[in-house]
Amino acid sequence: MARRKHSMQSIPEFINAALPAVRGLMPYEPGKPIDALQRELGISDIIKLASNESPVGPAPGVQRVLESGFDDLSLYPDGSGHVLKDALSTHLDVTPAHITLGNGSNDLLNLVAQAFLGPGRNAVMSAHAFAIYTLATRAVGAEARVVPALPADSEQPYGHDLPAMAKHIDRDTAVVFIANPNNPTGTWIDADGLASFLEAVPPHVIVVLDEAYFEYVTESGYPDGCRLLAQHENLLVTRTFSKAYGLAALRVGYGISHPALADLLNRLRQPFNVNSLALAAAHVALSDDAHLAKAVAVNRSGLRQLAEGLAALGLDQIPSVGNFITFRVPDAQWMYRNLLAAGIIVRPVGGYGLPESLRVSVGLPEHNDRFLDTMGRLLTS
Repeated sequence: MARRKHSMQSIPEFINAALPAVRGLMPYEPGKPIDALQRELGISDIIKLASNESPVGPAPGVQRVLESGFDDLSLYPDGSGHVLKDALSTHLDVTPAHITLGNGSNDLLNLVAQAFLGPGRNAVMSAHAFAIYTLATRAVGAEARVVPALPADSEQPYGHDLPAMAKHIDRDTAVVFIANPNNPTGTWIDADGLASFLEAVPPHVIVVLDEAYFEYVTESGYPDGCRLLAQHENLLVTRTFSKAYGLAALRVGYGISHPALADLLNRLRQPFNVNSLALAAAHVALSDDAHLAKAVAVNRSGLRQLAEGLAALGLDQIPSVGNFITFRVPDAQWMYRNLLAAGIIVRPVGGYGLPESLRVSVGLPEHNDRFLDTMGRLLTS
């Protein structure tokens, strides 16, 4: 039987059999990895300030617990995540039944979409919000209802316009995504604004409150989503160990919600969706309050260092309470390429509707200085 010849330029027939919603997706573009830049430009001494990773790394005990787990790599993890969930329940003052563990908090966002969204339904989200909200929604054939953000001259430039989002909720809305603080703008919603919005949301609509940067926020008036669960059964709070806890490589996050909602998500999540090393590392990280306090202090100082440095360079920025700042430059793509050539990786945010801006993550003081010095040279070149 003769084999059919294939051209690298042709599109295989099976592609057309994929669901239309999937064919229309654009893949998520993460920050450029260090080794990719090394391969492309043949340079070393690279610093990555692109993906909001912790510059201080994980707690000291994490390495020890990872090494102790090597002997059990042939065994499946505890699919229930009992030890970590028990520790989280104490930490958050909820029961283990309120918790769903995920392979990063992104896992929870996708689980919500699978559980509640589909053709004929919609999810409401803000412009300039985390890209996964739109991807997760459209992947299951639902409408991503993107609401214009607050104007540039508002108190929270390009932040969530909650009253406008509430007006876009209708009988076909199943999910609302809110990031507090938001990525990539760094804007935040205060307790009164969030409480008013939650009161306006119909009880059949799931509100996902994404608090990936929760531990970094020190502003008074910033709400703790977990304290709102008792009043709002339709609320899901998501958090992660990837940011302030410094475990981005291990991918472990969690959701806190009404036990009935947690039960639904636990039915959908993949068996053993969080690996044994991640479970153990997160448990250790959660117990080290001193290291978390150090990470938060380094971030607070670094955020101020970057904000003052960008202001001294005459660059407009969005005031941020996360571990990053988004700022405007005359030619964002030119600046991005030249920063790469200097061994500094930042993040373009054109895909978030901010084509004239870049986002820089807080690094160690010497990393922030190098970034600012390089920016100064490039702006005057």
